[in-house]
Amino acid sequence: MARRKTDSPQKAAMREMMHDYLKNNDISIKNGTDVNSVMRDMMSVLLEGVLEEELDEELGYSKYDYRNKDTDNSRNGHSQKTIHTSYGDMDVAVPRDRNGEYEPQIVKKYQNTITQDMEEKILSMYAKGMTTGDIESHMRELYDIDISDSTVSRITDKILPVVREWQERPLEEVYAVVFMDAIHYHVRSEGRIVKRAVYIALGIDMEGKKDVPGMYVGENESAKFWLSIMNGLKNRGIEDILIACVDGLSGFPQAIEAVYPQTEIQQCIIHQIRNSTKFVSYKDIKKLMADLKRVYAAPTEDTALNELEIFKDNWDSKYPKIYKSWHDNWATLSTYFKYPEAVRRLIYTTNAIEGFNRQLRKVTKSKTVFPSDDSLLKMLYLATMDITKKWTGHRQDWGQIHSQLEIYFEERLSGRNL
Repeated sequence: MARRKTDSPQKAAMREMMHDYLKNNDISIKNGTDVNSVMRDMMSVLLEGVLEEELDEELGYSKYDYRNKDTDNSRNGHSQKTIHTSYGDMDVAVPRDRNGEYEPQIVKKYQNTITQDMEEKILSMYAKGMTTGDIESHMRELYDIDISDSTVSRITDKILPVVREWQERPLEEVYAVVFMDAIHYHVRSEGRIVKRAVYIALGIDMEGKKDVPGMYVGENESAKFWLSIMNGLKNRGIEDILIACVDGLSGFPQAIEAVYPQTEIQQCIIHQIRNSTKFVSYKDIKKLMADLKRVYAAPTEDTALNELEIFKDNWDSKYPKIYKSWHDNWATLSTYFKYPEAVRRLIYTTNAIEGFNRQLRKVTKSKTVFPSDDSLLKMLYLATMDITKKWTGHRQDWGQIHSQLEIYFEERLSGRNL
């Protein structure tokens, strides 16, 4: 027969305590329900003890040791919290301090479950775009656990305070490039299905690393709306944006000029080409595209303008709106001509943010209609966290780009620790 290993001092003390507890309280354990009940009581006492120790550490003195008190803060009773565990629900008394500075660590502020690994699995599935029904059946098949739609919603709703915090987090002082774009979703609102725009800012900082400074749901696209976003970015620490790349967003140029007057604006060339050729006959498209390429692929802006006039002579009689669109938007379409090839490739199109948006759409494709704005926001946030955790490095050509940006924006970058 195998012998039991010698207990550690901690386990021996625990064994003796349990023996006394069962004996003195006349507790009979006959089945798993009885074990759960005892474990729930033990866990509750253990958690409350650890929380009290945490507060002692925070205040710098123990409960009755006033002589060592060296703070104007003090204990302020307890608040009750119901914790969901694998042994069932239990009530825990969480100690409070008078100044509200104590942040529990063993059971964090918004945490109401000890089975965190299970919640993390549910959040991970939600981040991958699985519906609540999919998650429910998945948990049942793999773990033999019944999870209702409301439970999944309750678990994912705990992300909302984290999302708000993420939306207000401090940002880098300078971004080399910020891409702006919008994607659209259907959301249920006051009994109707409405179309919501989600405006996304994707930035590349001066180390060449990608980030998502902001994500905004539901506002109408206008100069006033973009002004509020730009002011929000500035209030969160962005002092300068060297170049902003956009897809002809209405009201954006005026807003960014008001907050970041030195920022260069580059309108996406690929979007401009798509919009220009949308209604061109298939018989003309090959030749027209070749003529248009001579414009946007020209080595200098002067050459591009000459090619644009030639394009007008060749095509204006048949497709007059194409030349007019390029001519009217030339100020923001032509920004990239002033930079060398490496920087041109970076700002030429909004491919960076379009690639990010494609990944978001892949995650959200199972949702034809979101039940609320919050539901949309929490799924996009979780998907964003899942996508951006892979963004660990910078562009291969960043050394070359950075050195060129330092020359072109020398006055704006001088004196900054970048």
